[in-house]
Amino acid sequence: MRATFAAPHAPDPLLTPCTGDWAALRPGTDPHLAALLPRHSAIVRSSASGSSHGQVLAANIDTVVIALSLAVPLDAAKVERLLALAWESGAQPVMVLTKADLAADPEAAYTEAGALAPGVDVLVTSVATGRHIDALAALLRGTTVLLGPSGAGKSSLGNALLGEERLATGAVRAQDGKGRHTTVRRELVPLPGGGVLIDTPGLRGISLHDAADGLEQVFTEIERLAQACRFSNCAHDSEPGCAVQAAIRAGELPRRRLDSYRKLQRENAWAASRTDARLRDERARRQKAITSHLRATYKFRDQQP
Repeated sequence: MRATFAAPHAPDPLLTPCTGDWAALRPGTDPHLAALLPRHSAIVRSSASGSSHGQVLAANIDTVVIALSLAVPLDAAKVERLLALAWESGAQPVMVLTKADLAADPEAAYTEAGALAPGVDVLVTSVATGRHIDALAALLRGTTVLLGPSGAGKSSLGNALLGEERLATGAVRAQDGKGRHTTVRRELVPLPGGGVLIDTPGLRGISLHDAADGLEQVFTEIERLAQACRFSNCAHDSEPGCAVQAAIRAGELPRRRLDSYRKLQRENAWAASRTDARLRDERARRQKAITSHLRATYKFRDQQP
């Protein structure tokens, strides 16, 4: 007798199909999903529901375009979170500062963004004037996803790259530069120069999910300084011989960067611990289901004449 077990819990959202996935379909009059091919990259954040599951925003992406509007001041903490998501995905991030025509000092914003994004190409763009749109198109490789908050101009940027008004756009509030969710679903469209583009709804919550490697990339200067600390387990607080604190005192590292690094590390560790606890619980539930089934099988067998 072959037993089939019903799942004792909801499926993991990380395993459900999403935009960018390659899928194998079983042909027929009513084709259905047979399997998902392994992903080589994925953008994952903590679920907006607050559960310990992660939420996949896009899969099999090669370039992550982080779009941020210059119509409002840059939010350093938000930039660092978006960069951590992008680096952790396994794709190459590119930071695009949009709406340069509305910025008071786009060059100052460019310098600020560059300090927040070591190892990342930063472009100042304007869809209205066409500034650096061609330069951005030249940086895109394979599958590109547009990531950023509502009102950043992702869909307008996508239309400029596509050469046509294909993606829906909307106005933003003048007082804070925030926009409504004009893009309500993830959409994958081919780019004229090759590759494909994924437009995504604006992100309100940017919670990390198992992004330790991404954080190391975002705060690479702190990781590098930490290697020169006297103690290998230095907490970069008041320990003697701390190279990180020495850099802060010398004005080489802003204290805000260290505070942000610590905050995101704590958040990531908390998310990871919840995931570990969930996996332990799921293993226990599966084992319990198997044990219950075996007991029922043995009981039925013993009752047979």
